[in-house]
Amino acid sequence: MTVAPSRSLRSSAELIRAEEPVLAHNYHPLPVVVARAEGAWVEDVEGRRYLDMLAGYSALNFGHRHPALIAAAHRQLDELTLTSRAFHNDRLAGFAESLAALTGLDMVLPMNTGAEAVESGIKVARKWAYDVKGVAPDRATIVVAADNFHGRTTTIVSFSTDETARTGFGPFTPGFRVVPYNDLAALESAVDETTAAVLIEPIQGEAGVVIPDDGYLRGVRELTRRAGCLFVADEIQSGLGRTGRTLAVEHEGVVPDLLLLGKALGGGIVPVSAVVGRREVLQVLRPGEHGSTFGGNPLAAAVGSAVVELLETGEFQRRAEESGVVLRDGLTALVGKGVRGFRARGLWAGVDIDPALGTGREISERLMHEGILVKDTHGSTIRLAPPLTITADELRTALDALETVLDKASGTPLQGRGELREQPPLT
Repeated sequence: MTVAPSRSLRSSAELIRAEEPVLAHNYHPLPVVVARAEGAWVEDVEGRRYLDMLAGYSALNFGHRHPALIAAAHRQLDELTLTSRAFHNDRLAGFAESLAALTGLDMVLPMNTGAEAVESGIKVARKWAYDVKGVAPDRATIVVAADNFHGRTTTIVSFSTDETARTGFGPFTPGFRVVPYNDLAALESAVDETTAAVLIEPIQGEAGVVIPDDGYLRGVRELTRRAGCLFVADEIQSGLGRTGRTLAVEHEGVVPDLLLLGKALGGGIVPVSAVVGRREVLQVLRPGEHGSTFGGNPLAAAVGSAVVELLETGEFQRRAEESGVVLRDGLTALVGKGVRGFRARGLWAGVDIDPALGTGREISERLMHEGILVKDTHGSTIRLAPPLTITADELRTALDALETVLDKASGTPLQGRGELREQPPLT
């Protein structure tokens, strides 16, 4: 098998060492240096291939370098990249129209990153509370769930329950009430006349792909209607096909007042995010009250429009649902063989490994040596979120590798699928 020559004059080890003195240490990545990628596969500097089972935390829902998305970006690069919102551009209206139609909502506030969308949603909810609900100035509250992950800005970590994210970054922004996730009674007790919004993830990704009980999201929707406050759904990871539906809230047939999108909206090419919502909520913003230099730029709008076109066909939602069956069946077979349990919806799973076999980080490193890239989260849990373009055979390759890793860690003979399939080269 021919290995493509490296584009770098330095090896993976040399590049990792070179980062140490010049990059802030806010990440602890696996020791793999990606140089090329296509579909569900990436290749490192030395030409070693890995199956990407993380997909950029859902930013790469359509795989690496999807041809339609790359073509859209190339076309736009030849025309116009940035105007800022000081002027109109010819791509923004179409993007907003198509995204609103896809989500069943009315208006779009374009931003760039997921955290920026969350911050924007918080500002809109507070403004709505003062202008429409009549909450006294500076008294608006927002109710959130414990173990949430909405980003890492100062305001967002103010209502995080993850001490690693919080410690050393105070003083914190007031105005938030934290209740247990998946607990409607606790939520109801926290909502009062000052409540602007309830902000939750329909599925908590960073917490380990935690899926609430059936009826929870419907309960949140009904509670917020009764209380006269907004339901803000953070679908930055769960949205745009990941769970087998366009949006995770669709599994319970609910429509939020504000929807936060990001990651996959940029097609794995440029950062694109948005707050999508009801007209009577988003129209509280007036010129000068909020903005973003790059928000809604022509390149982002062109790529975002191409993403919406892919989702309009329903193909990727079907892929996630059908491939999710393969993933769940494979994980079910490993329960009791090193896997203590798992939670999965569509092509998204949080897998709890027996702590006696290793931490989530250690399991991730061992999978890397088997040619599979995943990411750990709390304790001995790993997350699986492959591109929606992954094939059933590729999924089985990853499951085989997980079985191999668990077998080696436990010291027991293999009981399952046997040898790993040879990994195909990138073309």
